[in-house]
Amino acid sequence: MATWLMFSFQDSNSPYMDNLIMFHNLNMMIMMMIITLILFILMDLSMNKYCNRFLLKNHTIEIIWTIIPMFILMYICFPSLKILYYIDEIFNPYFTIKAISHQWYWSYEYPEFSNFSFDSYMISELKNLYDFRLLDVDNRLIVPMKLPMRLITTSTDVIHAWTIPSLGIKMDSIPGRINQSNLYSMRPGIFFGQCSEICGINHSFMPIMMESTSFYYFLKWINKNK
Repeated sequence: MATWLMFSFQDSNSPYMDNLIMFHNLNMMIMMMIITLILFILMDLSMNKYCNRFLLKNHTIEIIWTIIPMFILMYICFPSLKILYYIDEIFNPYFTIKAISHQWYWSYEYPEFSNFSFDSYMISELKNLYDFRLLDVDNRLIVPMKLPMRLITTSTDVIHAWTIPSLGIKMDSIPGRINQSNLYSMRPGIFFGQCSEICGINHSFMPIMMESTSFYYFLKWINKNK
C-alpha cells in the first residue's frame, strides 16, 4: 500500500504491473538521456565563443533531428502496444468475479459459486489499532493467488472506477455497460485501492480491500459464507 512521502510505485503483485513498471523505467531512461543531451548542447552553445551569423539552413542537421526522434518514438511504441494488448487479453480464467459499484460502496458476486454475493462498506469507526483509516472495509474481496481470473464491473448509478494500483488495474464502472479485465495475484496479502472516478460527495469513502490467499482457504471461505 502507499505510505507517506512515497514517490515510486507500490510493490507489484501481478505480471501486468511488472510490465507497466518496466515500461515506465524505460521511458524515464530515454527521457533522462534526452534531457542530458539538451542540457549539454545548451551549455556548450552558451559557453563557447563561436558564432556563425550567416548560417540560414542545414539540411543534414534537419534530417538528423527529424529521423532520430522518429526512431525513439518507434522504440517506445512497440513495447507500449505489446503491454496494451497483453493487459486486454483474457487467458482462460478459472472463474469470474463481478464488482458492482454504488453510491458509495461496492458489491461483489461470484457467479460460478452459486451466485454468492456480498456488499463491502468502508468501516467508519476503527475498532482495532491495526485497522487502516478510510481504507478498511467490513467485507473484503477474497481471491485465490496464482490463478487467472476475470473481473467484470458495472455500476448502478454513476461512473465509478475499480482500482488497485499494485495489480495494475484501473477499470471504469459504467451504468448499462460491463467492462472486463484480468485479475491475477502473485503472492498472498492484503491490497488496497479506491474508487478513482469522482462519483459524488462520498467519493473518497468507498475503498477497495482485496485479500489474496491460497485456493484451499478461498474455498473454505466460500463454503462458510455462502
